[in-house]
Amino acid sequence: MEMPPPIGETDPRMLERLGMDVHMLDAGCCGMAGSFGFKQEHYDVSMQVGELAHLPAIRNTAQETIVMFGWVSCRQQIEQATARRGMHLAEVIRKTMG
Repeated sequence: MEMPPPIGETDPRMLERLGMDVHMLDAGCCGMAGSFGFKQEHYDVSMQVGELAHLPAIRNTAQETIVMFGWVSCRQQIEQATARRGMHLAEVIRKTMG
């Protein structure tokens, strides 16, 4: 029996069935780790982790590319550090289905 992906991860096959071309970034944590990155003493570390993969990858995507993250803190970091808006899976499905 196939197990569903962990909470916060999305099975790309579901999005592909909706007609989307999916690219999953295999980069681990975005650096926020819940409230960790919101604390002043952790801000620099949080941003350094985000700059390892997530933030540069998002900055290098076309503006029409949907950026999707399940975690609220990740979406906030994306918005604040890249001027892009990270969407939740439910928003992506709604947008796709019109």
